[in-house]
Amino acid sequence: MLLITETIEDVEYITEEKDGKKKLGIKGIFMQSEKVNRNGRLYEGKTLAEAVRKYDENFVSKSRAMGELGHPEGPTVNLERVSHLIKDLKQEGNNYIGHADILETPYGNIVKNLIESGAKLGVSSRGMGSLERKNGVNVVGNDFMLSAVDIVADPSAPDAFVEGIMEGREWIWNNGILKERTIESIQKCIKGACSCELAETKIQAFETFLNELKTPKL
Repeated sequence: MLLITETIEDVEYITEEKDGKKKLGIKGIFMQSEKVNRNGRLYEGKTLAEAVRKYDENFVSKSRAMGELGHPEGPTVNLERVSHLIKDLKQEGNNYIGHADILETPYGNIVKNLIESGAKLGVSSRGMGSLERKNGVNVVGNDFMLSAVDIVADPSAPDAFVEGIMEGREWIWNNGILKERTIESIQKCIKGACSCELAETKIQAFETFLNELKTPKL
């Protein structure tokens, strides 16, 4: 069996209030059947319906349908990286509409900060199954088992991250602060890039920023 992942870029952010507390969530199409996706794969209606039925029965209904931030390389959910809990996953035609609450976990708080900074996020389903080639399309086998639905960044995400960095905030970690000169350096690098190199420069700037967060300043 293969690890099969599919990404859908557009989800809606929702804010609910309960007992005077605001709760952030995401809602949208989490999976689709009877449609060739951008990975060249197709889930037949019966296959996906059965996989979602089992996932709902064994995970969603038992408050165990947790997902991670990012794209893991295996089917198992790592509790240290959990960011959200799926509360509902229902079929509407060939679409499966999901609703997930963002949790008060380290990775859940990262998701909240990204959303509040204007980042565009998507969802990615993760499961195990076989593939069969039919009429030039990879059809997912009826042995498919849904493992999780994760939160991911779509290809435009580096733009959103860089825009967030440029707000000039202080980025605090254990015993220090990401100094402003790092942010100024990133701004200068992006502004000096030609149009043909802009996308790559933004990605490199984002990677530089992440490395700065990992490296303690004395």
